[in-house]
Amino acid sequence: MEFIISAVKEVNSIVWGVPMLIAILGTGIFLMIGLRLLPLTHLGLGFKLLWQGRTGKGEGDIAPFSALMTSLAATIGTGNIAGVATAIFLGGPGALFWMWCTALVGMATKYAEAVCAVHFRETDERGMHVGGPMYYIKNGLKKKWAWLGTAFAIFGAIAGFGIGNSVQANSVADVLSTSFSIPKEITGITLMILVGMVLLGGIKRIANVASKLVPFMALTYVVFGLAILMLNFSTIPEAFSLIITNAFTGTAAQGGFAGAAVWAAIHFGVARGIFSNEAGLGSAPIAHAAAANNSPVNQGLIAMLGTFIDTIILCSITGLVIITSGVWTSGETGASLSSLAFANTIPGGEYFVAIALSIFAFTTILGWSYYGERCVEFLLGVKAIIPFRILWIIAVPIGALAQLDFIWLLADTLNALMALPNLIALALLAPIVIQLSKDYFKTAS
Repeated sequence: MEFIISAVKEVNSIVWGVPMLIAILGTGIFLMIGLRLLPLTHLGLGFKLLWQGRTGKGEGDIAPFSALMTSLAATIGTGNIAGVATAIFLGGPGALFWMWCTALVGMATKYAEAVCAVHFRETDERGMHVGGPMYYIKNGLKKKWAWLGTAFAIFGAIAGFGIGNSVQANSVADVLSTSFSIPKEITGITLMILVGMVLLGGIKRIANVASKLVPFMALTYVVFGLAILMLNFSTIPEAFSLIITNAFTGTAAQGGFAGAAVWAAIHFGVARGIFSNEAGLGSAPIAHAAAANNSPVNQGLIAMLGTFIDTIILCSITGLVIITSGVWTSGETGASLSSLAFANTIPGGEYFVAIALSIFAFTTILGWSYYGERCVEFLLGVKAIIPFRILWIIAVPIGALAQLDFIWLLADTLNALMALPNLIALALLAPIVIQLSKDYFKTAS
């Protein structure tokens, strides 16, 4: 077992190393340039289309708005609370700046993913619309690339049980046990029942729950965070100065903070930014492929908002609360640092963080269940869907009670491996994405 753990650690250090971060950022920059900054210049149009997309106007199973909420359900999770805190703990305040940079180029990646997902999607034997990297690799590239689609589906199906299921359930059980003394067994069983009630209804029920729960919780988190920032208003200019300065000069040791070089700020800012918004990993386009939208570009403009909302808005709220509250030098890390930051300004703030983390993690379990289901269907057909759902539900209480160090490591590794086939496909399909975009705006003008 020690040999296996050591081997996985070695692979993890490679797949989440400098080459991978460069590949993900490089793909985003390549697409952003090829699209002539389209995701940035048409951000307002994206929000307009999102509002109009509350009802579907085309072939598909769920409204365009619901598709984004489903992808956000899977995306918004522990990364927005614990991930941001970890990035600041390891890389200093400058890490937040590099998270922003990652998100801005990641919008181009997420846009291209959704365009390809809708353009190359299929209808399965149940009449449901299915898509994602495995399908745009299969239908958009030559046969010699087909193995990449299979590889993505295998990595996605397995990784989901870790990063999208057991790790999330474990986080909920841990935070509720610490904050409210709720036994982990109770949390595990309750989560299993709630997930089962939603999951057995398929994508339409998942999308329905996500469309209500995600906007409510995200908006509540933003309002609560902004209230804290208003109370710490006098320290906001200093916080921004600290973020920008430390992004290029590093951070000296102070208090419980060990100090960090510029490279640490870049590395942890980029890595945690990608972990949070999933741009380039290939997960979100699986949800967007189900959108009732006949225009790939229209859905791409909606999809790119997921990265903006996740990182530029939610992660920024967490990061700024941590920095303005002054607790980033306390020596705490992860969710504990976020809890301390909220509690330091508003009494009982740690309980709000516990509840937010629990709801975010719950929606992540729902969103990733759909991703895993589509990967399994691609590999084994629709007959595998019900067995997969049952296994997914059973894994929830197991994850809530288990020691997950190795599971987390394995899932994190497989999560990175998902990105490789997806990034290759996006690079090869970029001319199609660019041409579809040109045609769309030529018609619209």
